Amino acid sequence: MAQPAHISDPVVPEEEFARAGVYSLIGTLLSAPPDQVVFDLLASIEVGSEETDLSWQAIKTAALAVDRVELEAEYHALFIGLGRGELLPYASTYLTGFLQEQPLADVRQDFARLGFVRQEGVHEPEDHAGSLCQAMAALILAPDDYPAEEQRQFFTRHVGSWMSEFFSDLAVAKQAIFYRSVAEFSQTFMRIEKHYFSMEV
Repeated sequence: MAQPAHISDPVVPEEEFARAGVYSLIGTLLSAPPDQVVFDLLASIEVGSEETDLSWQAIKTAALAVDRVELEAEYHALFIGLGRGELLPYASTYLTGFLQEQPLADVRQDFARLGFVRQEGVHEPEDHAGSLCQAMAALILAPDDYPAEEQRQFFTRHVGSWMSEFFSDLAVAKQAIFYRSVAEFSQTFMRIEKHYFSMEV
């Protein structure tokens, strides 16, 4: 994904740090099959009693039960495939029906304006769902450089405009087992974020 070339180092409130952490987790899960670090993180989650924690329990339970070899095959079938996976997790696909269309150009334009640079070794187009979630995490962690209105505009334009539909498709994908819990978890979070940004207006 793209990363900010330089950002300040502010003190980030705990709730904002938590939001960024969820975006980072979703972005990581969508960018590659989870490694041991991600599984250890999911296993360490302490699930509370709040309603929004229900999806945390589901994703934690799924992570503890999954076979790693089968998970790699699941990820490949969902997002890579022979030629293409079951789903195409790109803004261009969901907003226009085609790959590498205007939404990709819009993301690249905003990444350049925000000072984000493409990481070496990353080959996916910048409008990939994982990349956009990682970008949201970076914006939240640098509020002095990217204030709330900047975050809201990026979310509205590049995330909220299509990603809920993508997660709905992922939740019912034929190849999804572990990633069904990822989809449900992410759908819950998207609803929370849309409400959050509506309160910020």
